Amino acid sequence: MSHLENLTPRHFEVLHAIVQNYIETGEPVASRSIARKYPMSSASIRNMMVDLLEEGYLFQPHTSAGRVPTETAFRSYVKTLFGSRIVQSELDRLQVEIRGAGGVEARIERSSKLLTEITRNFGIAAAIPTGNQTLDSVELLALPDRRILMVVMTRDRMVRNKVVELDEHISQDDLTSIRNYINYNFGGWVLPNIHRELKRRLDLESAAYDAILKRVRLFYAEGLLDLGLMPQIHFEGAVNLIGLDLHLTREHMRELFRALEEKKRILQLLEQFLEQRDGELAIQVGLGDVHPSMSEFSLIGVRFELANGLRTHVAVLGPMRMNYTRAISAVLHVGQAFRGAALIQ
Repeated sequence: MSHLENLTPRHFEVLHAIVQNYIETGEPVASRSIARKYPMSSASIRNMMVDLLEEGYLFQPHTSAGRVPTETAFRSYVKTLFGSRIVQSELDRLQVEIRGAGGVEARIERSSKLLTEITRNFGIAAAIPTGNQTLDSVELLALPDRRILMVVMTRDRMVRNKVVELDEHISQDDLTSIRNYINYNFGGWVLPNIHRELKRRLDLESAAYDAILKRVRLFYAEGLLDLGLMPQIHFEGAVNLIGLDLHLTREHMRELFRALEEKKRILQLLEQFLEQRDGELAIQVGLGDVHPSMSEFSLIGVRFELANGLRTHVAVLGPMRMNYTRAISAVLHVGQAFRGAALIQ
């Protein structure tokens, strides 16, 4: 028989009270602690706790102890918290603060710091280019020894630099003409459309007689618009995990900190668990699939697809016993503020 048939709504009320009590105290929960909050006898609550234990929602460290919620219990508990409301005044304040940080990289850094300050956990913010970014402008600058600095800025205010060495000398005046051609013709275009249109123009017979297009072909071949779509990611707050009762050995704690220092690992975490729809909150309780040292952690996050070709992730990583209400509120407010700031360039 499944737990849905065995357990009543009152069972889940008691379960969620146990989880909340465990978050607050970190100690196994006794029936009398819950009886103080509910008009039921300790004996009735004990019977319900037995049912919850049998269904895998609780476990008992030893026979004389209270009960401890399992990952399944935490997952049930956090489902009751998804209805967090956005406070407009707080959203406006955060949006002003994030927008004032400057470009995308600075906004990502500020967002992660805000998450850490609000939750006292590990705050993560990332901007991942999708390939559909919009060109703002290019700049071409002559350097010594036939080298050229190519600078590309996209509308999301991300900047890529690349230095190339050419076989021929090109004057700064010629570079300015090439820059003006690209900015005039393609400023505001989505990158895939620029590639298609440039290829069409360069394939025309007349391109062989057009001095500007000849130069454009040269820089295009040097990867002028191949931006190397590198994610921007920032995280803060690993120090907040020191001293938490995570039941980790010293070696596992070292492994945890090594894992949290790897951007690749953090990106894997975001991509694996934040696959929900745009703007929809996601909560993952237990992260042992990513790394054994993260089995007692939860991830709360949200993702947004921005019109400028970026996919953004805003998340909080914390112990399973974190303050979920505060973390959910922080993620929703900072995420919405980041998206709002991106709409006002």
